[in-house]
Amino acid sequence: MIPVSTVAPATEERAAQKQTILLLTSSLLVDRVFLHTAILEHLYQTANVVVWATSAGNGWPAELRSNGRRVEPFPEVQPFKEFPYNFLRRFNELVWDYRLRTPSRMSVRQHVRSKAENVKLRAMKAPARLVSLLGTERQLESAIERLLLSYPRSPEAAARLTEERPSVLVTTGPFQYEQPAVFSAARKLGIPTLAYIPSWDNISTKNRMLFRYDGYVVWNEQMKKELTKFYPQAAGKPIYTIGAPQFDVFRQAKFRRSKEEFCREQGLDPNLPIIVYAIGSPNFLQEHHGAVYFARRVAEGALGNVQLLVRPHPIHDNAEMKDLFSQFSPRVRLQASPNAGLALTERTQDEDQITEWVNTFRHADVVVNLSSTVTIDAAIFDKPVVNLDFDPQPGQADQELIKDVNHLWTHFKPIAESGGVWLVNDFDELESAVRAYLDDPSLHREQRKWIVDHVCGYADGRCGERMAAAILDFANITADRSRERLPDSTRPSPEISSAYR
Repeated sequence: MIPVSTVAPATEERAAQKQTILLLTSSLLVDRVFLHTAILEHLYQTANVVVWATSAGNGWPAELRSNGRRVEPFPEVQPFKEFPYNFLRRFNELVWDYRLRTPSRMSVRQHVRSKAENVKLRAMKAPARLVSLLGTERQLESAIERLLLSYPRSPEAAARLTEERPSVLVTTGPFQYEQPAVFSAARKLGIPTLAYIPSWDNISTKNRMLFRYDGYVVWNEQMKKELTKFYPQAAGKPIYTIGAPQFDVFRQAKFRRSKEEFCREQGLDPNLPIIVYAIGSPNFLQEHHGAVYFARRVAEGALGNVQLLVRPHPIHDNAEMKDLFSQFSPRVRLQASPNAGLALTERTQDEDQITEWVNTFRHADVVVNLSSTVTIDAAIFDKPVVNLDFDPQPGQADQELIKDVNHLWTHFKPIAESGGVWLVNDFDELESAVRAYLDDPSLHREQRKWIVDHVCGYADGRCGERMAAAILDFANITADRSRERLPDSTRPSPEISSAYR
């Protein structure tokens, strides 16, 4: 990969001739892609690149702010008014849930949202069912989209877009709070829009995308199928499958450290096996109870001469678990996030944090988690994965939900039931599975390879390049055609022709 700083500077004349690509990011999971893969350098070879980032003040190197490249703060965004805008958004989501009956969404409604329903939400159910039975959900959504587009959530974005006039706007958070507001302003100005779906679970688990985009970028073929099924308006639009670019860093030698160096940084013993316990979002499940129990067992020596590294979720870690695990030192270590205390959208990850992430899974002997994307992190490095199939918190209030995640949810059921992870039903089975993997790490190796192929599509470290190629191809075809027709003269380039639909 050519370092950004070595790309030849552009003259003002050359920069003026280029198209301008505007990229939006409001999550460190996408910042990883922009900062640490080849996407920006490949875009810059033929286009001016502008990034609007909620984390613009944190960790963006100076070389990305010169010669046709700019990183700017995200514009101010206001919420929709409750009525009628948010009310109709929720009603539309309920209609589509009844129409599609996606297992993931119906499970959340049953086990999570039903507990927080108020009178207004309950009153929506009967008319939502009726609309879904009549088959008029698409007409309803179109009407609601027009209403939402009429509401100016970000006058600042509208003013900046009017001045910038980018060739393409790329949103990387179509399910998030901030970015749809910028899309709305771009849509009114006739700026072509491309939506990157940033994770394999978003289509089947998140609330509906507010708006219709002119093209889409996804990881894999399964996501492409889900997109056209759940969003019929996407059929016939450009859909690019590019792999999972966030994992490109796993193939980059500059992020790799020896086990001795990694252990020295983490306070671990390089001569002992490393078990990694990765904790997901505390907003969803209370997984830390399982990690605390397991840490105690490791500290007691119940699993032999091993050590445990606990990894909090990088988006949500605020150092609140420090006291929970300090009592189990030195056999147990808790990774600490430099982002602790920052607002979620202001967080990003520098090279040191990426290096820690890469080597955590590269040097793990076994990874323990609860239905998380870290299953993929581990599988890419061919590391055995133990996956909880039970609720570790006292009282097991989320037991049925966790069973659903592993055996019903659209994105994770194929993984949980692939044979590539070891599902455990209690703490005794957890310990047994970890011991078995420590004795024979080759167990389930072929199934782990299947997981990587199924989720990532590509795992060769070049997904950032593919994403750049998709964006540039989209910019070219939208420059010379109407949004709904693609002439033969502007067919996608050979590198991504198989990804276009």
